[in-house]
Amino acid sequence: NTNRCLLCVVFPSLGITPMHLSLFGLMRESDHMWLPPNHVLNLEPSANERVLFRIRYYFPGWYNNGSSSCAHRFGTAKGTESPVMDDCTMTYLFCQWRSDFVNGCVDVPLSQEAQAECLGLAALDMMRLAKEGDQSPVYFYNQTSYKAYLPRNVRAHIQRYNILTRKRIRRRFSKFIHRFQDCKAAVRDLQLKYLMCLETLLPSLHVERFRANEVTIVVTGNKGIQWFREKECQTKMGVLKTYCDFPEVIDISVKQASKEGSVEGRIVSLSTQDKPSMDLEFHSLQEALSFVSLVDGYYRLVANAHHYLCKEVAPPRLLEAIRSYCHGPVSVDFSTHKLRCLGNHQGMFILRSSPRDYNTYFLSFNDSGVQYKHCQIMKTEAGEFLLQGASRSFGSLEDLLHQYQKEVLRTEGFTFQFTKCLPPTIKDKSNLLVCRSPQGVEVPGDSLAIHQHHINQMVFHKIRKEDLTLKKSLGQGTFTKIFCGVRKELRDYGEVHETEVLIKVLDKAHRNYSESFFEAASLMSQLSHKYLLLNYGVCVCREENMMVQEYSKLGSLDTYLMTKKACVNIPWKLEVAKQLAWVLHFLENKNLIHGNVCAKNVLLIREGDCKMGSLPFIKLSDPGISITVLPRDVLMERIPWVPPECIENARNLSQAADKWSFGTTLWEICNQGEKPLGNMDISKKNLFYEDKHQLAVPKWTELANLINSCMDYEPSHRPSFRAIIRDLNSLFTPDYELLVESDMLPNPTRVFGLSLTLDHREPTQFMERHLIYIKQLGKGNFGSVELCRYDPLLDSTGEVVAVKKLQHSTAEHLRDFEREIDILKSLQHDNIVKYKGVCYSAGRRNLRLIMEYLPYGSLRDYLVKYRERFNSQKLLHYASQICKGMDYLATKRYIHRDLATRNILVESEMRVKIGDFGLTKVLPQGKEYYTVTDPGESPIFWYAIESLTDSKFSVASDVWSFGVVLYELFTYSEKKCSPPTVLMDEMGNDKQGQMIVYHLIDLLQKQGYRLPAPDNCPSEIQKMMADCWHGDPALRPTFRELAHSVDVTRDSQVG
Repeated sequence: NTNRCLLCVVFPSLGITPMHLSLFGLMRESDHMWLPPNHVLNLEPSANERVLFRIRYYFPGWYNNGSSSCAHRFGTAKGTESPVMDDCTMTYLFCQWRSDFVNGCVDVPLSQEAQAECLGLAALDMMRLAKEGDQSPVYFYNQTSYKAYLPRNVRAHIQRYNILTRKRIRRRFSKFIHRFQDCKAAVRDLQLKYLMCLETLLPSLHVERFRANEVTIVVTGNKGIQWFREKECQTKMGVLKTYCDFPEVIDISVKQASKEGSVEGRIVSLSTQDKPSMDLEFHSLQEALSFVSLVDGYYRLVANAHHYLCKEVAPPRLLEAIRSYCHGPVSVDFSTHKLRCLGNHQGMFILRSSPRDYNTYFLSFNDSGVQYKHCQIMKTEAGEFLLQGASRSFGSLEDLLHQYQKEVLRTEGFTFQFTKCLPPTIKDKSNLLVCRSPQGVEVPGDSLAIHQHHINQMVFHKIRKEDLTLKKSLGQGTFTKIFCGVRKELRDYGEVHETEVLIKVLDKAHRNYSESFFEAASLMSQLSHKYLLLNYGVCVCREENMMVQEYSKLGSLDTYLMTKKACVNIPWKLEVAKQLAWVLHFLENKNLIHGNVCAKNVLLIREGDCKMGSLPFIKLSDPGISITVLPRDVLMERIPWVPPECIENARNLSQAADKWSFGTTLWEICNQGEKPLGNMDISKKNLFYEDKHQLAVPKWTELANLINSCMDYEPSHRPSFRAIIRDLNSLFTPDYELLVESDMLPNPTRVFGLSLTLDHREPTQFMERHLIYIKQLGKGNFGSVELCRYDPLLDSTGEVVAVKKLQHSTAEHLRDFEREIDILKSLQHDNIVKYKGVCYSAGRRNLRLIMEYLPYGSLRDYLVKYRERFNSQKLLHYASQICKGMDYLATKRYIHRDLATRNILVESEMRVKIGDFGLTKVLPQGKEYYTVTDPGESPIFWYAIESLTDSKFSVASDVWSFGVVLYELFTYSEKKCSPPTVLMDEMGNDKQGQMIVYHLIDLLQKQGYRLPAPDNCPSEIQKMMADCWHGDPALRPTFRELAHSVDVTRDSQVG
């Protein structure tokens, strides 16, 4: 058994521990092709297959001893982080890189600077050999030529020099060796310094490139997946475009390129939540699997150590761990920490493999609430598993656990029964994961709760009763009456806009559920996703409570399936199931629970036509009245959509409930909308759960396994929606295609190796006639922002976007607006509002900017509205993100000039984004400031002194504005404390026009006045504001320094 031989003999002999094994891979020596971890080696002598065991996964800057400011492994608390590599792994990397370097396996540049670096590396190598042999470096210098330590091409290059130059190089090298012959550095330190120099000199050692038609894909540990086109590279070197980082990848699938073309060709499809899918065509299966295994391996190192993205490269050891709910080689500290966080309940245990030994496992548990025990399980030579002290062995870990969960364990004077296995979760931050981010961005352990997205406040748009017209009735729900209607809204120039809507009216007999009814409306109002039904708002009129939503003419999915059985085939059903899984993954990613997933709550927006390449399109409706407030008899009627744990206690509602409900809905989809257990009464349904029965699943084994895994009676054992999406995509295999007509599957449109389906392609130039107006979001002196849906198919499947347009389309305003668009287009940062595209009309004179829609609006309004929800830690979290966005702008040489909370937009409770670049300027080359000749209407109360006096703007003037933003944050944007109000009160409210600027300069410059410290503002923040408002721009901190100070202050408050 090759795998067993490697695990039991080869890896231990090299000192490679299970914890560090995930950094390694196998490379075929003949063509330097990386093999996937599930590759089966041919051990026949005739095969002559030689493979190299090499470190493949690398994180630049890892070597700072586990410091939280660089790449490190997570710990259970701050200060317990560990380095990415231990000394043995680092030594292996040294040997690997040194061999590649000296033997010419990588291209070494021949510039003077590179040659000097190579000579320095040769000296380090010679000193290292001397230390290992307990000799003087001079001895090695006299015994061997220094050229033996150089790459082949560098040796040859030096050999072409004249004799005098060669002697000068040798003499200089000799002086260096003699000078450092008494160096006290240890062998480890010399190896590490050698690696650090090589990392900088030869990035190709840790960067992998792949060709896909005219596209080159670049994959690195710190920057994720990037790409460039060959033609672009020839004209503009080094232009890399980022596709995504590893945690963003949801699924990877591998398919044959075409039935007519090469049998070897493969298309690899990468899917993410927010970006169009990327399809890459490789010339061979081996090359495709090499790329997929690289992305998959990095994903497990930085996102989730217990998940695989593609079944074609899934490691066998990982599959075994998933089946037995094993945590892998996590530390003892992590296992005890997890047990403690989950309450140390009796019977609770964790299965983990040893971080040191490949054939040892442990059952960790708490025996008395005080002491933790770790029962050892050994894997025998025969591949059986044996619990220490027991006589019976088992063929698998699952069999062993299944047996001992029935028995009481007696050992060392105590008894214990294993009743509840704690499986790994996506939120686990163990020593198996590498944190690449600076301190304060990725938070391990208990601090994760700070970063969770919670939508728990009432937010929705109010609609007047007179603006609604109820038309025909569409039926009645459990608690509501449903109508088709029209909503009227007054637009610019007195135009009345009419929208067909669906109106849910809460039955007066169920007014006691009005709070839950509005909570559902609030949830839908704060979310934006293409597979989520749009909620326009609510209408409250006397005793009538109404929810207003977008209207779907095709109705609910279950009704459609029952009435159109002949029109629905297998690909159609799988596509609908995938879309539902995608929107539920979106909710899961935000830590939100829908709570009422079923086919009748899924609305069909577009039927689709496989022959024409058009896919069906669904949207998930609101959850309605929460099951947490419903009586038990109502819940029992909803079996099997409501999971068993919620029947037992509705307060058990969790994200796992949506997974159970999805399994039931998938069953409905497979069975033409038929209601499962529809012929059973409440008592029989209850017995169905008590006896832990399962629904009769399809004959298709993989689909049946997926439904059963979603409907596992243990909530923690249900798969994540990321895993569900992966498993649904894996159903589209060559074997599956034999079951259906080949023309039922849509063909993607391929451009330059990147294939985007029509349904997912993101436009950059929008057409005006397809922008469907929804409502106005804001209005200013120069422009307005509207909420629209871009709907080119006119079937409500388009994306909801924010559209900015000018009030006055003069040539000057249009020029400034185009400049704003060009700036926003060039920016890509998590804390800067996303550019979507532009829309031209009226002969390009009418220009609109299309941006992402952020439902929460401006930070100023958000602070005022929900003040009671904020503490200084949350405010500092926002400040940190603003600093990081502004630091990014500074590196691009942009000056924002209008930084204020009114121009900061709120994406979620845990993320803000900088917006409104109408006043932004680019710093001229060679200058660190920009002089504005026509200031126009300017936000003078946020301006620095030099901006008021000399119209000079720089990064330092933006820092001054950030100080004012800090002030706004800690005054919660109260109007009475706003900068204009406070400064005008200080100057006297009788000042007008240009005199305001004159007196403001006098106040700030001559009198030295600054905005007062907000109430209850931490002293560190007060000092930060004062530093930002220093009269000398050169003495103000940079945004990078501010970001660090904010993070340190915030983290100190966590403790």
